[in-house]
Amino acid sequence: MIRRDYLLRQMEEFVAAMSKLLGLTKDAQWEEASTVAGGQFKAIAGASADELLRMSDTELLAQLVQDGPTHLLESKIFMLATLFKAQGDVLASQEKFEESGPYYLKGLHLLLDTFARDEMAARPDFVPTIDAFLIALHDTLLPLNTSVMLMRYYEQTGEFSKAEDRLFAMIEAEPGNEELLNFGIVFYQRLLGFTDHTLAIGSLPREEVKASLAELEKRKAGTN
Repeated sequence: MIRRDYLLRQMEEFVAAMSKLLGLTKDAQWEEASTVAGGQFKAIAGASADELLRMSDTELLAQLVQDGPTHLLESKIFMLATLFKAQGDVLASQEKFEESGPYYLKGLHLLLDTFARDEMAARPDFVPTIDAFLIALHDTLLPLNTSVMLMRYYEQTGEFSKAEDRLFAMIEAEPGNEELLNFGIVFYQRLLGFTDHTLAIGSLPREEVKASLAELEKRKAGTN
């Protein structure tokens, strides 16, 4: 009960801070917005935004575990992902798009990693959706590892057509990458294990799965 009350209080304080940050951003009070965001980065992760950006995804998770009880980890990840998105928005509102991109990517990675580790993780209402991050990154060429994480997320959520789109975007970017071709072949082989109904719901009918699998196998044969 004490843990639950503490978590609820922390969430309420965070949502209030985000509301304030949003208002400051809309009013173009950039310095004040950055001050609020900086305080939240310190409160949640015990480090500055710049320090967190320089960390790998693994190092960032380790920082969150180190800075507080492990039972609060998922909640802290959700809050931090939201904060990265908000800080990216502050920068983008000032047309500092190159600076905003890394914040959006870091927040996106936090969410994708969380959903990959726990399929039952429930995204709180205040947390931006995956699509919200992708819209913010629409002019950004996503790194290969980000596209792989997205593809796995879409497969996990049954959005097979979106997963396929990510796969072919990666393959077109690196057409000679045999490892990617193998990755795609295994993906389609997994899909063939689903029912026709499930594939149809995922907007990727069985015949399309078979055709795409054959195409990748042909491409792979051409690389050898």
